[in-house]
Amino acid sequence: MTGVSEELERQVWEALKSIRFPGMSRDIVSFGFVKSVAARQGEVEVRLEITTRDPAAADQVRAEAEGAVSALAGVAAVRVELKVQQALSREESAAQAVARNPELLKGARAVIAVASGKGGVGKSTVAANLALALAQQGKRVGLLDVDIYGPSVPTMFGVRERPLVIENRLQPFERWGVKLMSLGFVLDADTPVIWRGPMVMRAIEQLMGDVDWGELDVMVLDMPPGTGDAQLTVAQKIGLAGAVIVSTPQDVALIDARKGLAMFRKMEVPVLGLVENMSTFVCPSCGHETAIFRSGGGERTARELGVPFLGSIPLDAEIAEGGDAGTPIVVARPDGPHAAAFRRIAAVIAAELAQRAEATAGTAG
Repeated sequence: MTGVSEELERQVWEALKSIRFPGMSRDIVSFGFVKSVAARQGEVEVRLEITTRDPAAADQVRAEAEGAVSALAGVAAVRVELKVQQALSREESAAQAVARNPELLKGARAVIAVASGKGGVGKSTVAANLALALAQQGKRVGLLDVDIYGPSVPTMFGVRERPLVIENRLQPFERWGVKLMSLGFVLDADTPVIWRGPMVMRAIEQLMGDVDWGELDVMVLDMPPGTGDAQLTVAQKIGLAGAVIVSTPQDVALIDARKGLAMFRKMEVPVLGLVENMSTFVCPSCGHETAIFRSGGGERTARELGVPFLGSIPLDAEIAEGGDAGTPIVVARPDGPHAAAFRRIAAVIAAELAQRAEATAGTAG
C-alpha cells in the first residue's frame, strides 16, 4: 500500500506542474508554492503557500489544483489547504529592510544559509564547495564563515594571513573567484572563543557589515550547527533568500535536520532543499561504494517535509583531504564526479533563486 501511495503522490506532483499562477510563465511547483503532498488510501492532501497581493488569483490556483488532482485515477477525495501571505509593496519592503539593517551585506543580491541541525555532517565542506561551484558558473560569490566557535574556512581555503583594513573596513580574501571572511582570519588558531550570546551576535554583525564585500550575486553563509543565537541573528537582521539543510543519512542526524528546517520555516525563511552528505563510502583502493549509513534517508526526509532533495555527496577521502589541504574538491578535481555533484546542486539552487526572485517580483506587481 505504501508503494501505491508513493506512486500517487508522484502523479499528484506531476499534475500540479500543469498549473500556472495567473499571469506568470512558470508552474506553481517550480515557484515553490506547493509545500507538501500526501496520499493515503486514495485521499490526497495538498498544502499551498502563496505570497501575492491578489487573493482571487490564489483561490483560482486552489480550484485548478483540486480539479487537476481529482482527475487522476485512484483519487477518491482531495483537500487543498491554501495559505495566502500578503505581498509587501516596494515601500513596505523598504521599511522592513530598514528595520532589519540595510547596511548588512547590502551588496549581495541573494544571501543563502547553509545549515545543519548538528555538527559533524560536513556542512562547511558543502558550503565551501557550493560557493566555488557557483563561482565556476559565472556568479560573483562571497563565503562568510558564521561559525564563530569553530571557523573552518581558513583551513579549507588555506588562508593563514591577517586581512587588510582599508578605511576601517576589512578586506575579504579571494580564492578561486570566491570572496572569503571568517573570524578565524582575525584570531589565532589556538585561541578559544568563550563568548556569550550578545558578543556572538555583535561579531556576526561586524563580519556582515564591516567587510568590504562589494557587489555579489550570491552570498553563502556557513552557519554554525544547531538553532541558537547565530541563526536567529542572521534571520532577524538580513533578508535570507533561502536556506540549504545538510544532513547525513542517519536517523539521528535527520532528526536534528528536521529541527533546523523547522526553525527556518518559523522564521519565514524559504528552505531551498536538503543535501545528503556522506551518502555512501567510496573505497580509496577500488572505488567501490558502500552505504555505511541508512540508504536514502535524506531523500525520504525531504519528501516527507515537502522540500526539494538537492542531491547526495559521497564520503570520500579525497574530499576530506582537499579540505584539510586548503584546496576543496571542486578545485582540486574539477573534472571528477564529486565536483560534478556539487555543480549540479549549485545549478539547482541558482535556478531556484532566479525563479523565486521572478515570482516575488511578479506577485508583488
